[in-house]
Amino acid sequence: MSRISHIELDDANLPPPTPEIEQERKVAMFDLMEDNTFALPKRDDRVVPDGPYRVGLAIREKRLVFTITTEGDDPAAEFHLSLSPFRQVVKDYWTICESYFDAVKNMPPSQIETIDMARRGIHNEGARILEERLEGKAEIDTDTSRRLFTLICVLHFGA
Repeated sequence: MSRISHIELDDANLPPPTPEIEQERKVAMFDLMEDNTFALPKRDDRVVPDGPYRVGLAIREKRLVFTITTEGDDPAAEFHLSLSPFRQVVKDYWTICESYFDAVKNMPPSQIETIDMARRGIHNEGARILEERLEGKAEIDTDTSRRLFTLICVLHFGA
């Protein structure tokens, strides 16, 4: 399988992120670049350029836009996904993240662990939705899906 060699978030029109959101973004981008699986499946009779790929993520007109190019910046694909399936899980994810960020400052480790387990569960649900939405468009593994979901949350937070 191929991979993502570069990821770029189009956050130019978004409000500045909080320090916690910026940290989530940095960690997700770092982890994504360290290890990911991303391939474009053959569709119809179109030629699919080989990866690695450069991926741009943006929210435009209430849609999540993936812009995929080759390393040489040749267009490879573009997907426009409805944000509707993500809205509730993103909202739930940020709600539990706020609880987690607060807990880290004030609560004992056992309570932090409980909140973190809930956060991971919601995160996994978001990643599963992303995998479903990308079916037939891109082939990704679970870890890649989780990291991309975090980046979608960062974009969605500001949108």
